[in-house]
Amino acid sequence: MTRSALLALLLLSGAAPALAQAPPPAAAAAETAGQRLHRLFRESDEASLRRNPIQAMFRGDYRYADRLGDFGTDAYFAAEREAAEADLAALRAIDRNALNPTDRIAYDVFEYQTRDNLVDLEPDMLALTAVRPLNHFTGFHTFYPVFASGRSAAPFRNVEDYENNLRRHRQFIDAFDRVIARFRQGLESGVVETQLTIRNVIGQLDTQLAAPPEESPYFGPVANFPDEVPEAERARLRQAHLEIIRDGIYPAYRRLRDFLQNEYLPRAREGVGLVHMQGGDRLYRRLVESNTTLPMTPEEVHQIGLREVARNRAEMEAIRQRVGFEGDLPQFLEYLRTDPRFAAANRDEMREGYYAIGRRVDQRLGELFSTLPRTRLEIREVEEFRERNASTGSYQNGTPDGSRPGIFYYNAYDLPSRRTHGMEALYLHEGAPGHHFQISLANENEALPAFMRFGGNTAYVEGWGLYAETLWDELGMESDPYQRFGGLNADQYRAIRLVVDTGIHAMGWTREQAIRYMLENSGVSETQATTEVERYIAIPGQALSYKIGQLKILELRERAERALGDRFDIREFHAQVLMTGALPLAVLERKIDDWIASRRAG
Repeated sequence: MTRSALLALLLLSGAAPALAQAPPPAAAAAETAGQRLHRLFRESDEASLRRNPIQAMFRGDYRYADRLGDFGTDAYFAAEREAAEADLAALRAIDRNALNPTDRIAYDVFEYQTRDNLVDLEPDMLALTAVRPLNHFTGFHTFYPVFASGRSAAPFRNVEDYENNLRRHRQFIDAFDRVIARFRQGLESGVVETQLTIRNVIGQLDTQLAAPPEESPYFGPVANFPDEVPEAERARLRQAHLEIIRDGIYPAYRRLRDFLQNEYLPRAREGVGLVHMQGGDRLYRRLVESNTTLPMTPEEVHQIGLREVARNRAEMEAIRQRVGFEGDLPQFLEYLRTDPRFAAANRDEMREGYYAIGRRVDQRLGELFSTLPRTRLEIREVEEFRERNASTGSYQNGTPDGSRPGIFYYNAYDLPSRRTHGMEALYLHEGAPGHHFQISLANENEALPAFMRFGGNTAYVEGWGLYAETLWDELGMESDPYQRFGGLNADQYRAIRLVVDTGIHAMGWTREQAIRYMLENSGVSETQATTEVERYIAIPGQALSYKIGQLKILELRERAERALGDRFDIREFHAQVLMTGALPLAVLERKIDDWIASRRAG
């Protein structure tokens, strides 16, 4: 998981950082610039894992599996800030000009990411973010049940793993009071969440509390023990887990739920955009820049969105005419979002549909990629307790050693609203060759420093996912005009995001206005439009990254094709984009320009 994703989901951390000690002067003098750089990377990464044990577990590193860390505390933020400042000081002491080309890329990425992290850790920025510790889209209340379910990153191999799970549960329970304290701090300063997001959180908590402890995700690990757990230990562990769920976790959920319902909701803001929040304009401009990794303004992004929406509408209109639909485009969109022929009959049919798509894509991937991930890809349905507010599809990375697969999650909530003509594009984005390729190939590349293997930025990650959708023709997808329309529709609502996200947070659009714009300009269902708009409300700026990143990668590919002509190799281009991890877009552009120059010179 990326640093930004972890911070948004949990802000989980460990104790104060143990900063790397400099080597003796004689040893330092003997090191080359490249060796010093990679030592800095290793020591920074090791210190970060100690501070962020959840991140370590997602990488298959269980040394700190007995802890969650002090998420959201002043000590956590201070430790992260101190570590970042120390890392930058050490980086400045290394001569960039003495590095080889690959290490210069690593230097630039490390510098960019560290400086970017520091901006978010400044007190004036934390005053706008830390006091809103969760909402219905990101938060430990929905992250942790999956994490602890036995179907995610938390290990359940032996008795020690189960004991560590109980230790983490106790820390999880304690964290609820810290979250409530942060919310109260926001009430005092006037920086508060929206009524909409808080109502959704209350609904999520109610859903979890309605399930008996034995049917909760937390009980999953003790419902099925691995063989390595002796029979004599199982009854004790099962009872211990039942008690902590019933007597600890559930009461903590109720405390948070009652606080939000009785104290916070009456004082939450009605306006859904950051434009209505104290300090929201400054925060949103920061979020635009951090999510796109480019110096863009909300106004610029809005105009790009309008242009892309118009382009997609023209292509959608062409398909309407091709299939002989007699009504206009809005009527065609309504037909596609409501006609039963475009809905799966049941959940089994949807699952089998995704399996079939995966098999077809696998047959063609070698034509476009010189390196395929070793980590296998698994297809799963979103769990019932979180499906109502979950996105249409998502990806969870596996471990570099292949012990845990990458997972493509699809959402079957309100099944009649889930259109089958969008399935191929969704799989290309979230599965292969989208997030599964981008994340797994970086994770598996041991030649990269850890921060490039496991870190990244949303513009690259989501830009690649959306770019992967444009490979439909080369992968033999969307030969059916309705599936092609589904691909256009998927691209369209990423273009719409540029308009709607900026509309909500910079221009004061209402929730209803944003939903209406989505329905008028795409074939998404009302359920999907509502979920998407409420997502943009919950995580401002993140939705901008998809289209901006895709457009940059497409621009670079077109530049390379034009410059290299017959010498252009799509497999080599994809390797250049993918094999150094998730680069900030400006760094990626420099890399591709250097590659083009070297190929022309060769």
